[in-house]
Amino acid sequence: MLGFFNNMISVIVTILFSYQIVYIFVSLFIQEKEKEYEHRYNNFAVLICARNEELVISDLLTSIRQQSYPKDRYATFVLADNCSDHTAEVAQKHGAIVYERYNNNLIGKGYALSELLNNIERDYGDIFDGFLVFDADNILDKNYLEQMNISYCKGNHIIAGYINSKNYSSNWISAGYSLFLLKKNRFLNNARHLLGLSCAINGTGFLFDKRIVKNWTYHTLTEDIEFSVDQACRHNRISYCSKAILYDEQPTSFKQSFYQRLRWAKGYLQVIRKYSLKLIKGIGERDFSCYDMLNTIISAYSLSIVSVFANITIFIFSIISDTDIIPLLISVLYGLIKAYIGMYLLGLLTTITEWKMIKANKHDKIIFTFTFPIFIATYIPIAIYALFVKVKWVPIKHSLTMKQENVL
Repeated sequence: MLGFFNNMISVIVTILFSYQIVYIFVSLFIQEKEKEYEHRYNNFAVLICARNEELVISDLLTSIRQQSYPKDRYATFVLADNCSDHTAEVAQKHGAIVYERYNNNLIGKGYALSELLNNIERDYGDIFDGFLVFDADNILDKNYLEQMNISYCKGNHIIAGYINSKNYSSNWISAGYSLFLLKKNRFLNNARHLLGLSCAINGTGFLFDKRIVKNWTYHTLTEDIEFSVDQACRHNRISYCSKAILYDEQPTSFKQSFYQRLRWAKGYLQVIRKYSLKLIKGIGERDFSCYDMLNTIISAYSLSIVSVFANITIFIFSIISDTDIIPLLISVLYGLIKAYIGMYLLGLLTTITEWKMIKANKHDKIIFTFTFPIFIATYIPIAIYALFVKVKWVPIKHSLTMKQENVL
């Protein structure tokens, strides 16, 4: 029975995600066609919400100041959110326009971003064409704003950039995060962009046009996923710019990773409750991006949980009824091996295609393909735990200082 059930889960997963195999082939064999556009320098506001980031924010601000984009065409704004360190002072010293916020009730990046946008509108009016969002631990490639501007001039009004890693080689955890993001860059957002579908942002490194997003109303624990899903529901296309590259610091301790991914898992549940019906309606309106987003937030999450609970239940029932459990164990082991091989091959393919982009030595690039499936697997117990606990937004501590020239 267990073998039959696990085979059925495998078949369902294959059917639901078969279109992503097409995504892989699209990303491997199709290149973006050059589109004619009228070049102009637009006015951008750079938005950074930071909480106790005095150790790293100067590197980001330096990389922003060193952009190839005309300096009179962008301004940098920092919201020091409930800070107890010198984040505000460091940001001011590096040329940013700084606001401070103290609110112990409305906690999270979504609320901070809302307040920052309100402050800018109050003090500067309607002078910016678009807004770019970054995290304090990021470092930007020197051509980041220029590449975003080119994409914007081509008529793209919400744009996700290419997220790379500052610390791929730190350990298997940081490498797991990094490979996951690189896979999303190449085999999800890139393919969606080439096919004219809506992409997804990943918390940092994105641009939105003020005419499309007038107010920031996304306050779940995963405001980035909520934003992406809401834009799909509104039939607003999120584009992708592979040449706008930033480097992000990834967690290195499992404890830190656990709490971050616990927040993500709880945030997914919030988004599922809030947007599932809207996405289903969008599917009925023949918008494939709505199916893609619904599949992303529900299918893998729910099927993994159902599979775990069902396997545990059947296993316990077999012990109670004195049934031979050896076939059950073999079935579970066979399923785990298949899952490991599938994730390994996906990580390997990502490593091969993004080889030059990965800032690590050859040894680490190869070794961490083997630990990538283990990193992905640790998400399952975290997702299950999220079903039963109340989760609050907790800031991730960043401490890795690195200059722009060291990651290029």
